[in-house]
Amino acid sequence: MANMHLKTAADHMRRAPFQAMAAIFVLTITFFVVSILAVLTYSSSRVINYFETRPQVIAFLKEESGPEEITLLQKKLEQDERVDDVSYVSKEDALEIYKKATSDNPLLSELVSPSIFPASIEFSLIDLSNAQEVINEVKAQPVVDQVGFTASLGDEDSLNDVLERLRSLTWYLRVGGGAFALLLVGTSFLVLVVIIGMRMTTRRSEIEILDLIGATPGFIRSPIIWEAVIYAVTGVFLGWLLAFLLVLYSTPSLIGYFGDVPILPRDALELFILFGTILGAEIVAGLILAISGSILAVSRVKSR
Repeated sequence: MANMHLKTAADHMRRAPFQAMAAIFVLTITFFVVSILAVLTYSSSRVINYFETRPQVIAFLKEESGPEEITLLQKKLEQDERVDDVSYVSKEDALEIYKKATSDNPLLSELVSPSIFPASIEFSLIDLSNAQEVINEVKAQPVVDQVGFTASLGDEDSLNDVLERLRSLTWYLRVGGGAFALLLVGTSFLVLVVIIGMRMTTRRSEIEILDLIGATPGFIRSPIIWEAVIYAVTGVFLGWLLAFLLVLYSTPSLIGYFGDVPILPRDALELFILFGTILGAEIVAGLILAISGSILAVSRVKSR
């Protein structure tokens, strides 16, 4: 029975190919944009997570600090749930870090000795919203001389501002992108309703004959629903495929440009899982769109 309805739907599409192409084109554009927005939302979340955990807070220790005081501070930080990756950097370790950073100019490393580098304790924060509170607590420790940051996010005053800008950008992307996606989905829904309604109008005499010979409403409706499902699935797949090919083509350049920032999965399997999840969600949305649109179109035509 399903094969018969599917064949009937395909026959109707062949009779009016331009209407079918219009429906598929609109759905393709819609789900292409939805796929790109989904990837952008994923990437922005990854970027925020990266910058929340990436900056290293460096607590430079006073010269007179004793081993017991340093160990006590280190243990205190390790037990703090707001803090992660605590490590102690001695004067010698600091010199080695400096040598690696200036390896292209060995003369610079020959002019320094470990004594000029302060020992420090480095750690990262699980959530940068706690940064100011933790920093103030660390500054209050008697063994701490001053506190600094790595990762080029600015100084202590601008660190939270940078993160707030990232969060605001992500929020605008999600809200604006979501509104635009809903606009496209609404347009696709209206296009489906109009095209299915036109099909029903041109087949009114055929539907009346089927009704007279005792065909059930489900039998009459099934080819229409199958036709809408074909439009939706084809549009979803083509839109998703175009987005996937675009991201796949752009991934090497994006990874090279953003460096260590994990804007997209570097592993091929993770990338396929991401797009597989997007495709699954879009197919479900497309089926809901097709079924609801076709049922609405059928009910409007039958009520006339």
